[in-house]
Amino acid sequence: MKLKSLLFCFAFTLLNIQAQNIPLYVGTYTNGESEGIYQFEFNTETGSLNNKQLAINIDNPSFLAYSPDKKHLYSVNQSEDGYVSSYKINNDGTLLLLTRVSSNGEGPCHISINENGDKIVVSNYNAGTVSIYPINKDGSLKEASQIFNHNSANEKSHAHSAKFSKDDLFVSDLGRNAIYHYKITDDSYKLESPSIVKMEGNPGPRHFSLDKKSKFLYVINEYGCSIASIKKTKKGFKQIDFDSTLDENYEGKNKCADIHLSKDGRFLYGSNRGENSIAVFKRNTKNGTLDKIQNMSVHGDWPRNFSLDPTGKFLLAANKKSNNISVFKIDNESGKLTFLHATDLPAPVCLLF
Repeated sequence: MKLKSLLFCFAFTLLNIQAQNIPLYVGTYTNGESEGIYQFEFNTETGSLNNKQLAINIDNPSFLAYSPDKKHLYSVNQSEDGYVSSYKINNDGTLLLLTRVSSNGEGPCHISINENGDKIVVSNYNAGTVSIYPINKDGSLKEASQIFNHNSANEKSHAHSAKFSKDDLFVSDLGRNAIYHYKITDDSYKLESPSIVKMEGNPGPRHFSLDKKSKFLYVINEYGCSIASIKKTKKGFKQIDFDSTLDENYEGKNKCADIHLSKDGRFLYGSNRGENSIAVFKRNTKNGTLDKIQNMSVHGDWPRNFSLDPTGKFLLAANKKSNNISVFKIDNESGKLTFLHATDLPAPVCLLF
């Protein structure tokens, strides 16, 4: 009986440990030591990163996205002749390349997928174009069904990110300092507004995050080192708040990068490249305004991208120039970060749970 009890306890413990481990895929730049997309096992109880493997050897997979069922993965391949790739996720976590199509513009830098999992949108930074691709049932990609060119005779576009939100599509254009708004009509997207709010100066809107109801939109500005808080109203959109991402005593150069809301919407996080920190904001869930409460060092250099794990207990930062991924514990009550450890990896630039 004792032996049976011990075996049962061992089996239960083993299953519990396995349940705590979830895959983390990492996109990288491959002009150095990196070879493509990597995969780790992330422990959602301890925050440890283990069992690193090369999931696929491929060029400059600088941004990644999952299908809703997590059976397929998509990446941009950032190069002069830009590409978009789709992959099947094998049982062992490695990736099988399914399709590789043109991104329809130089320098693809961002990719995201809609809720139904039947369309992806790609932002081409150098070209200033945005491309929409239908997804086949087997996870492979069709050629682009729509391509938007935001360049004008007087202004150069730098499309930096785009996201679907039900029937809406929002595009952040760093070059033209605008957030474009498209709406779907008869399975195609039509431009609703070339700029949902007026942005003063040259802030350089880069990435943005939407709350669950898509009532509030938070834009991180690369050049302005700031976050613009925008509210959706019956008449359109209006800016309701504006906050610096930098510590009040920091005087060096800086470029902002990524932004994410916590799972419960109570906190907002943004990354600073230069100050090399994560700015932490407490969010008023009723009126949408922000109050900065922390600037935490990323224990690395150039946090181009970061991610919150699915449990909401950890934040991971991809530090491109220092070749490491830093892991932080999130305090459930305050939202503040505590550094745990860092794991080496060449040129990490995108983290995907």
